[in-house]
Amino acid sequence: MQIRDLPYSDPGDPDVRSGPRFLLWLGRGQLTGQLKSLFWGLMHQCAIAGLPLGVGLAVQAVVERSGRSLAIAGVLIAALGVLIAVGDTMLHRTAVTNWITAAARVQQLLARKTAELGSALTRRVAAGEVVAVSTGDVEKIGWFVEALSRFAAAAVALVLICVGLVLYLPSLGLLVALAVPALALAVLPLLPRATRRADVQREKAGHATELASDTVAGLRVLRGIGGEELFLGRYRRASQEVREAAVRSARMWALISAVQVLLPGLLLIALVRYGAALVQDGRIEVGQLVTVYSAATLMLFPLRHFEEIAMAYSFSRPSAQRAVRVLALKRSTQPSTLGAMVPEGDLYDPVTGLLAPRGLFTAVVCGDPDEAGRLADRLGGHAEPDSTRADGGEGGGEADTAGADGTGQDRAGPRPLPSVLLGGVALDELPLDSARTAVLVQDKDPVLLSGTLRELLDVPSAGTVAAEDALAAAQCADVLDALAQASVDADGDPMNTRITERGRSLSGGQRQRLALARSLVTDPEALVLDEPTSAVDSHTEARVAAGVKRLRRGRTTVAFSSSPLLLDLADRVALVRGGRVVAAGTHRDLLRDEPYYRAVVTRESDDGTAAPAAQDAQDRLASIDASRTAAAIEDIEERA
Repeated sequence: MQIRDLPYSDPGDPDVRSGPRFLLWLGRGQLTGQLKSLFWGLMHQCAIAGLPLGVGLAVQAVVERSGRSLAIAGVLIAALGVLIAVGDTMLHRTAVTNWITAAARVQQLLARKTAELGSALTRRVAAGEVVAVSTGDVEKIGWFVEALSRFAAAAVALVLICVGLVLYLPSLGLLVALAVPALALAVLPLLPRATRRADVQREKAGHATELASDTVAGLRVLRGIGGEELFLGRYRRASQEVREAAVRSARMWALISAVQVLLPGLLLIALVRYGAALVQDGRIEVGQLVTVYSAATLMLFPLRHFEEIAMAYSFSRPSAQRAVRVLALKRSTQPSTLGAMVPEGDLYDPVTGLLAPRGLFTAVVCGDPDEAGRLADRLGGHAEPDSTRADGGEGGGEADTAGADGTGQDRAGPRPLPSVLLGGVALDELPLDSARTAVLVQDKDPVLLSGTLRELLDVPSAGTVAAEDALAAAQCADVLDALAQASVDADGDPMNTRITERGRSLSGGQRQRLALARSLVTDPEALVLDEPTSAVDSHTEARVAAGVKRLRRGRTTVAFSSSPLLLDLADRVALVRGGRVVAAGTHRDLLRDEPYYRAVVTRESDDGTAAPAAQDAQDRLASIDASRTAAAIEDIEERA
């Protein structure tokens, strides 16, 4: 794989059993690149190791006053110089290629996993952790893959040099050959502590990254409540902890570097002392001593790669482990057994008992917003695979969880929750593309990517809903006017107006309505909306609800909301409490017959009575006149 061939057509199926296994899988996947790098590295290292021989021959030629020998030594040194230059250049090219391609493979794997899990990813892994893995961790993993081949070349070169010195001059070569393994392994006792300190540093750096990411995401809210200084103080403390951990880690690596300078220095001193004595005794020649000394000196260069590979592994192992935690997440524990089909029919969750009849507008009321978010994810097939039935908890039935040991859990272990059914077909059994086509979930806080409005609405769809109809149903007239005024086109076409990243140039209500229009354009078999009108005023809310109901007529729509205006328009309302549907019917029937439903919708206090400030609102909401809703519907139909 070359850089020009990126991205990979298929990044492969990684080994996510552990961080080291993932690194081994990456290395095997780039075996050709590793062998190329190893070849050029051996050429480079062996050419460097051959320089002492040329220098020794040149010195000996001067001593013997032999011009022919001196010329031969000069030619040998020049040839070795060419090999060093070529080897170093190609080694750098292949090593950097290995680095970039490994990092690109990991990033593609992470992007594929993000697309597979969707919004469920950030419910399982913090957004800051995902950012840290896809940036800093990817770089460290690539560093280890790149350093591996250079380390292998250095290790082979050291073996060849030691063997060559023993054959060239056994009296001194044996001393060097015995000392080199000790020099290479001397730092091993220090590596565990250095690795632990590197892990602590990376953990604290990841925490600081998460804190910064969360702070930036909520900056507008923090400014509204005056919490900037509070979170700035938290980040400062986290940053100082990262600095202290980095200093502690750097001290250990400095000690390792010092050891690798001190011990080779002692070897050179001993070599010179012993070799000088041998020269004085006439047992070896001066040129031989120079050759062995030069070879021992140049051996310090490949020895440095032992320190580098230890450092690269120490930093990449925890990075690989964090990447594995993300890549090991699964959309479903069940393999896809059906072909590319889009089922039709009722949307049913066997865990909660929620039923959304086909072609109807179903509203769902949950007292717990987090429970509503989890249920919305389940309806879209994004449920966590390790979710289990809990005795008396969400979706738990006595017969389902009461094991033979009386602990409320089967002896064989917890069982995964059953999948949501669409037309009797389990979403987990569908291929991912088919499941996404069948059911679309709009998150409570949808994200708008940067680009023009036309690009925003250019999404995979059934082709039955025009962008203009979706914008009208979502009541985006004021948004289009604002975009038209900001348009750079002479005709003021709002479709060509560029929307900034995450829609920051728009208000919260405008972003929410544009996201709703984007969801309506896709026209899925079942559309799940989590609080689709939470950021708009009541008048606009009624018009949006009426527009969605009109446009989605004949399609299954599920809206999680506690707004009386939206609930009154729904064909069917389901009340979820404690992870189960406890009541279903029309809004007015539930408002009259279900105290808990009335408490959630009208914001009653815990004792079942309305708070004084909300008493008037309760009386007004309980007697909502259908004429207001009808007027909104009529207005929508007139516009259509």
